[in-house]
Amino acid sequence: MSKKVAIFTLLLTFMFGTFASAHPGRTDSSGGHTCRTNCGNWGLSTGEYHYHNGGGATSSKSSSTSSESTNINDKDCTDFATYDDMIAYWNSKGYSATNDPENLDGWGNGQVDDGIPCEAPSDYDRTLINNSPEQKAHIKAQEDNQKGETVGYPAGLTDGYQEVPSNMTTSTGSNDYNVGYSVGYKRGYDEGKAKIEAEKTNATNEGYSLGQKQDTIEIPTTYASHLGLKAAFEEGFNKAVSERVEAKKKELTSLGYADGKKDVLSPPTDVEEIYVNAYQDGYKQGQSELKESYIKQGYEAAFTMLKYKTPNLTNEKFTEWYKEGFESNKEIEKIQNEGYSLGKAGDTLQIPKKYSKGQVIFKNYYKLGLKEYEEKQSNTKKTAAAGGVSVLALAWLGRRVYKAKKKIK
Repeated sequence: MSKKVAIFTLLLTFMFGTFASAHPGRTDSSGGHTCRTNCGNWGLSTGEYHYHNGGGATSSKSSSTSSESTNINDKDCTDFATYDDMIAYWNSKGYSATNDPENLDGWGNGQVDDGIPCEAPSDYDRTLINNSPEQKAHIKAQEDNQKGETVGYPAGLTDGYQEVPSNMTTSTGSNDYNVGYSVGYKRGYDEGKAKIEAEKTNATNEGYSLGQKQDTIEIPTTYASHLGLKAAFEEGFNKAVSERVEAKKKELTSLGYADGKKDVLSPPTDVEEIYVNAYQDGYKQGQSELKESYIKQGYEAAFTMLKYKTPNLTNEKFTEWYKEGFESNKEIEKIQNEGYSLGKAGDTLQIPKKYSKGQVIFKNYYKLGLKEYEEKQSNTKKTAAAGGVSVLALAWLGRRVYKAKKKIK
């Protein structure tokens, strides 16, 4: 029985030693190290120095103290509460795959593998790890992107200012370079476009100012070399000249109109043909309105006259217009007919309100109709009287014939 207990105790001692030495963390040259975190999980006390794999088990206490003193500040992956804490420590030390004195790379297994300490979680942003391959690639991408943007900006600025079609693509460099080029080009292109638009506004204003003063254009050299600026200057100049021309044409048209209304033709001299034509257009309009005024006078006069009378006008042309208006009044014929019909029917004279302007004509034709009506009535009476005498005469004659025949018998 005691033999079995001894064997069991030996097995427990072996198992406990194996368990205590199995926790992670690198060892020093003596084969041991000090436990700093989660020590209870490994059957150890915090700050307890111990050996892995039996290393240094027979070393003296003074030797253990010396080793602990030497490695008391060393870290292993279990010394950090979070992976971010470990990375902050790694970055603060400036460690890398070729500079890892505490052997954190490779989870403390004594091998430097990829410059990623303590095996980062799969979803961790490895660009945050100083000197990692991912960080180096990220820095390279940023540098390429910045170079592309630096080159693209002036190219876009030039194209935008020259008003050429936008082209943000380039086949030079890496994909990151091309992306940066596009960003820089667009920014430059927009600024170049805004700049040229502002200058074109100035060019237009300067051209307009010149056009207000003279008819001959003189393009400044600063604008002549740029098609957009040159066109803007010309646009402003032409607009001002056009406004001056239209203003003068309007002035001469008004003058011609006034002369036309007064029937006094006096076109301007020593001016361009367009201004003479403007005067003539105004004069024709004035004459047309003057003519309409005389035609209207003749038209209205037709309501008051039974027969046309030549007006006392000094200008034969006015007289012709007056007569034209008189003869164009077709309302008179209707007034004549209705007045005549009313009189011919023997009705009492009653002039409709719509014919109040032509009552003289209405009355005159009413009388004509009434006269015809009265004559007709008189003739009817005479005919009736003559018919009565004839009947008496026939009766007397018949009686005489009858008596004569009776005597003969």
